[in-house]
Amino acid sequence: MSAWLAPAKVNLTLMVGARSASGLHPVRSLIQTIDWCDRLTVVEGEEDRLEIEGADLPDGGDNLVWKAIAALEKEAGVRRPPLRITLQKRLPIGAGLGGGSADAAAALTAVGDMLGVSPARLRNAAAPIGSDVPAALLGGTVWAERFGEEVTRLPGLSGFGVAVLVPTFPLLTADVYRMWDDMGEPRGREFPSRFLPPSLRRSTPIRNDLTPAALRLRPDLGDLMEAVAGQWERPVAMSGSGSSIFSFFVDVEEAAGAAREVEGLASVAVGADLFPHGPVRDEAVT
Repeated sequence: MSAWLAPAKVNLTLMVGARSASGLHPVRSLIQTIDWCDRLTVVEGEEDRLEIEGADLPDGGDNLVWKAIAALEKEAGVRRPPLRITLQKRLPIGAGLGGGSADAAAALTAVGDMLGVSPARLRNAAAPIGSDVPAALLGGTVWAERFGEEVTRLPGLSGFGVAVLVPTFPLLTADVYRMWDDMGEPRGREFPSRFLPPSLRRSTPIRNDLTPAALRLRPDLGDLMEAVAGQWERPVAMSGSGSSIFSFFVDVEEAAGAAREVEGLASVAVGADLFPHGPVRDEAVT
């Protein structure tokens, strides 16, 4: 049996372009994986089976885990044995933390390792699955462009932790992008430089262009952001298309303490450290 960790991500920056003829929006995004992870175990079985613990998700071909494995088979031209897969969901759904993409990337990595598929083949298989999957596969500090398929690993950020709060409601990515179009493609407000960790102060502008659309869809998200910013005494930002929000702290211990302060306002709040990898083996189980 092989067990793999599938880390969440936060979009430190998400700059969005006008919708293309394909219906997709080009992006430029600075992405960081964090040490809050789903867990995927894979073993050969008598028939294909996906068991999901911790979330009510489809376990058939519509699940991104199976879509990833199908993409890998097509790209690499390999035949695989039947697989028994267990997905332990710890990351919330509809939160902008890339949990589904992380699971897909972990499935690519796990089955690719089982079949001896090259990293280049894995990267080629990632792009058609979903826009966040290439970045999830690479992991660490990543710059993503176009429709998410062009990714570059950057020198790893360090020197801070993040506190992440997930509201009691999700946001659907398609709804947020549709609202963003309807609002005339607004630009998000830049995160004040004085509240940024030193390693981010001379980077790309730190902003999320989808925030105005998310706030239009869910005004209560704005109320929550204001309340949390007041509790933490610093601004907060939104990850992806929402609904999760986060801010920067000196280290993971301070971030964890901040998360505990706002637990009553959220479905879940965590303090997280920066995670320098994409999917990796969970060495607790080999």
